[in-house]
Amino acid sequence: MHELHPIDKAIAAHARWKSHLRQAIESGKSEWTVDRARPDNLCEFGQWLRERPVAEKMTDHYRTVVDLHAKFHQEAAHVLELALAGHRDKATSSMAVGSPFASISSKLTSSMVAWKRALGLD
Repeated sequence: MHELHPIDKAIAAHARWKSHLRQAIESGKSEWTVDRARPDNLCEFGQWLRERPVAEKMTDHYRTVVDLHAKFHQEAAHVLELALAGHRDKATSSMAVGSPFASISSKLTSSMVAWKRALGLD
């Protein structure tokens, strides 16, 4: 069986976060805490990013993805915080099209795809 590239795994994992956040909004509960969701280095992709060789870390693709990945975790934590506090409407609007979360999520996915192409892995 073919192993998915870490970038592909990250795209899927961050898509699952959207589902996880919607469930948290509906239930007011989550297996994740806000403090666990906020850091960008606790997820598998964040750890993989930090292990990249120095030459790869010098690329624009890397720097863009690292920046957007950190912002994604900040926004996800914000939505989760609202959801867990019972602010369903605010949490829902914080994920809606045009919100910072939706914008950053979209940019992160696009940037990861572009990086993968630049690596010749598409």
